[in-house]
Amino acid sequence: MADRREIQDLPLWVTMRAHRAPASFELELTARCNNHCRHCYIDLPAGDECARAAELTTDEVLALGREAADLGALWCLLTGGEPLLRDDFAEVYVGLRRLGLLVSVFTNACLVSPAHAELFRRYPPRDLEVTVYGATRETYEAVTRRPGSYIAFRRGLDLLFEAGLPVRLKAMALRSNLHEFDEIGRFCRGHTADFYRFDPFLHLRLDGDATRNAEIRAERLTPEEVVILEGTDEQRIAALHRGCRDGTLIWPDTQEACRYGLDHIFHCGAGESSFSVGYDGTFRLCSALCHPDTVFPLRTHGGEPGTLRVDDGDEPGTLRDGALREAWEQWVPHVRGLRSAAPEYLEKCRRCGIVNLCAWCPAHAALETGRLDAWVERFCEVAQARATALREGDGVGRT
Repeated sequence: MADRREIQDLPLWVTMRAHRAPASFELELTARCNNHCRHCYIDLPAGDECARAAELTTDEVLALGREAADLGALWCLLTGGEPLLRDDFAEVYVGLRRLGLLVSVFTNACLVSPAHAELFRRYPPRDLEVTVYGATRETYEAVTRRPGSYIAFRRGLDLLFEAGLPVRLKAMALRSNLHEFDEIGRFCRGHTADFYRFDPFLHLRLDGDATRNAEIRAERLTPEEVVILEGTDEQRIAALHRGCRDGTLIWPDTQEACRYGLDHIFHCGAGESSFSVGYDGTFRLCSALCHPDTVFPLRTHGGEPGTLRVDDGDEPGTLRDGALREAWEQWVPHVRGLRSAAPEYLEKCRRCGIVNLCAWCPAHAALETGRLDAWVERFCEVAQARATALREGDGVGRT
């Protein structure tokens, strides 16, 4: 019988971690999108010429893929923005496949054409993930703010299904779609019986846009709503229960839960077996980590290392030979070695008895506050609500 385990469950994954090889990486092909979703942390207009000019070229994307494969990577995720906006998407996709990489694609499906469906049929992706913003046209387009996007989404999704492709559906839980979230769940489970996930956590804009951040905050659920919604997901509840026993951490001593000690900022898996590259050639340990102290430019401009995004009309830089290896082997350990002396973080976060229920991470803390080691009230409130539900037995897992 064929081995149907996921790649991350294979012994090879453990071996690669031991040798610090990147098993996977994410390529953000563009920040542009055909939709304008209320909660999006990255989208720029589809016709934004400045953003288009800043994007990695076809040759640069394939060069990065080749260097990542040389470092040991097996799997690549293509995302955006909306990756299908790229005119060279087919060339990029096939080129990465020919490097021997397993390729996954995140898309809103609105731009899927018969040609895309045939491309994916001939060269099957590891998986295709499509986000469902609403189960009705009214709700879907209230989120995307694009008239006609619901019909385009259903048409594109049908093309993928008709081609027999491995489509996975997911959803974001927003104020704008909460009223029909049960219906969204039924739609997703009805079309992908083996996979459906949702996310109630909305993080802020990578570019720090104040107006868009206010829109994102307005779409966030309350901690109590998050807990109630999580109670409808058996897998999510099982994961929370695995991390807790009678409402406390399995680890009785919080310090034992911190791999490097209480003053290290990074206790997550960012940069351990994967990395992310932004559309502008910026290396990040994970897709949300864009604090200036943590990013590494893979391109040069004017012969000197520097960030790609140039606002003075100059041409973008060029990819540096060996830059990805330098980032992985030297920059990642540097960032993961960062320490904190902030009393609030050290006392409130690193010594917290319910840290395993908290959504806090350096990337999201930086987006919320500008600091990697900041305590964030919202994350704390959600963790407390989860803990209360677990202790009382009538919240998480009991709805």
